[in-house]
Amino acid sequence: MNQSERREYLIRYLLAESAEYEGVEIPQNTIGQKTLLRALFNVRMPQTVTDEFLQIQDDYLQEEIRQKGITDYKNLLEIQPDLYLWQGDISTLKCGAIVNAANSQMLGCFRPNHTCIDNCIHTFAGIQLRRDCYEIMRKQGYEEPTGTAKITLAYNLPCDYVLHTVGPIVSDELTKRHEDQLASCYLSCLKLAEQHEVASIAFCCISTGVFRFPNERAAEIAVQTVKEYKLRTGSKIKVIFNVFKDMDMEIYRKILQ
Repeated sequence: MNQSERREYLIRYLLAESAEYEGVEIPQNTIGQKTLLRALFNVRMPQTVTDEFLQIQDDYLQEEIRQKGITDYKNLLEIQPDLYLWQGDISTLKCGAIVNAANSQMLGCFRPNHTCIDNCIHTFAGIQLRRDCYEIMRKQGYEEPTGTAKITLAYNLPCDYVLHTVGPIVSDELTKRHEDQLASCYLSCLKLAEQHEVASIAFCCISTGVFRFPNERAAEIAVQTVKEYKLRTGSKIKVIFNVFKDMDMEIYRKILQ
């Protein structure tokens, strides 16, 4: 199968799962098909699929990521000892673990084609990721508290693991509690990564998107927490600060340099 054939197979399979999709037409163009497939991935609840589906999905997603271009963190320049700064799509980063800014349900973003990192990671990891998160939360029996983290395999992503952490939501003004909770996100991820012998970890800008944590203060807390952890524990873990926006790149560059 080529990518076009794989994509059409996946779309037809997912459409056939639900009667509500009856009559949905598959676009003829590639962009339209990719948009539809991503939307179907995004809204799909965790449930079983055939082995054939998983194999075709995995082949498709791995090729999509390859075409986007994979960046190995080892090829990046250290901006400080064990610390890296990289601007790009975290779903294309090859390292030990990447951090996902999750919500308290820990099931990924259900909004079709949303641009948040949670949506991106779940889309390109594959449907196995939501299934794993569902099982973790089912066994836990309650929503994930702010400042804590869970770990899963990364499946089709070029990293080995995904660390899912719930950042604080800043509804009004920033408080000390918000700052402590954000620091806890970084600490929880670092500790969990090292428990699983992860040698490198890439942090996204936790809580700075729809959770409205001020970008500059969030970056200060991120860098300070990581440095203090490494100093206190003697950890040799490599840390990549991953940014997507130019604004965040400038903020982190200023702090780290």
